[in-house]
Amino acid sequence: MTHIDQELVSRLLRGDARAFDEFFNEYYPKLFRFAKRRMPRDATGAEDVAQASICRALESLHTFRGEAALMTWLCTLCRREMSARWRESRDFVATAMTEDDPEVRAALDYLPAPYADILEWKYVRDLSVAEIAGRLGRSVKATESLLTRAREAFRETFTLLRGDAPGVSP
Repeated sequence: MTHIDQELVSRLLRGDARAFDEFFNEYYPKLFRFAKRRMPRDATGAEDVAQASICRALESLHTFRGEAALMTWLCTLCRREMSARWRESRDFVATAMTEDDPEVRAALDYLPAPYADILEWKYVRDLSVAEIAGRLGRSVKATESLLTRAREAFRETFTLLRGDAPGVSP
């Protein structure tokens, strides 16, 4: 940790409002770019992840030991936030797909065929990603990427069909 990091963290822990402004102005844009590179199709999600990471950092700043640069620590928090959101999305889709619900069927019908197919293969027919990749003639990595996009599209569509506010988990 640099001297500048140490000073900023100390000021934040004391509740210095100007330190917060400096912290946010310095690190939010960097965290947004960090998240955006890992979520290239979801700028809004990247913003949410960056904001949540800043909030998490402020909540747990007292645990920052300074063994690495502040930005490194923030990137670790950001990665955890992205992973948590990915798990939430995956778990939501898995739960919804196991229910015999007309809203689930309607959401699948609104999706492009490749998305609906891959979700059905994964969550209804219980095929592995490798088996789905074989059916699609794609690599496992490309199939995982397609499955992630399909889950995100399903979640958004299902939420809109239910009339829930965007960005709010049903």
